[in-house]
Amino acid sequence: MSSTIPTRLKTISDLHRFNNMSPPEHPLISLIDYSKINPTPEDNELKWVQEFYTISIKRNVIGKYRYGQQTYDFDEGLMTFFSPEQVISVKLIPEEAGNSPSGFILAIHPDFLFGTSLATNIKKYSFLNYSVREALFLSEKEEHTVNEILHHIMTEYQTNLDQFSQQIIISQLELLLNYAERFYQRQFLTRKISSHQILDQLEKILDDYFNNDDGVNGGLPSVQDIAQIMNFTPDYLSSVLKSLTGQTTQQHIHHKLIERAKMKLSTTTLSVSEIAYGLGFEHSQSFSKLFKSKTQQTPKEFRTSFN
Repeated sequence: MSSTIPTRLKTISDLHRFNNMSPPEHPLISLIDYSKINPTPEDNELKWVQEFYTISIKRNVIGKYRYGQQTYDFDEGLMTFFSPEQVISVKLIPEEAGNSPSGFILAIHPDFLFGTSLATNIKKYSFLNYSVREALFLSEKEEHTVNEILHHIMTEYQTNLDQFSQQIIISQLELLLNYAERFYQRQFLTRKISSHQILDQLEKILDDYFNNDDGVNGGLPSVQDIAQIMNFTPDYLSSVLKSLTGQTTQQHIHHKLIERAKMKLSTTTLSVSEIAYGLGFEHSQSFSKLFKSKTQQTPKEFRTSFN
């Protein structure tokens, strides 16, 4: 495991300096030509945490990049999204040959969003918290759409700064995010086989958890726990599941828990408290409250219906 301490990038200017580039034209927003960045890695590694958003589209990057445990070669249009305070670690793996790198990095400081609808609405775009392994792969047509919007944003902050500029850029940024959301939904649908494998894996993890006394003794499984086991971010896992089943990860956990509770209530003489503790609840009242919210019956009422 690398011992490199992440470099903290507080401003867009910090990002430019980190990549050995000239200062940005605007202090709060910048579209960076990926072919012109020239960072200085330590032991072929770059590691940083940023206090702003970045939206990147990359293609034909020379060498391979390792994010976490996976390697990416960016030989097709690939979009990644990062929110403030995400730690990004990139391992550069040189190759003998490669094409000319291309693409853009759009950096937006949260201060640029102040006073606009996007200041609060931006949190609804869950893909801003995905990791690079959950990147968006673009078709040629989609890539063209994204590049057009990025160039509109750059043209606006470079040449038309006036009282309308911020709102025009915000509108373009919202358009970009809405397209990204559409493209992610397309990706979920076109990769249904792998998505169904995710669903099967989730079912097995939950079955193993509720069949294992050591698991339930540790308390209820959280969305974060499940996502970590599956090597996904919580937001991405919930997005995939919702596209497949209409339910989030939390709803899947609750569904499995209620089904297990129903089985115990109808086939054993265990008390409600014993069932609650056996399912990982610290307090039986919490179990009863959840059970009633999902079934419209208390555990005792449900058990009585079987007698």
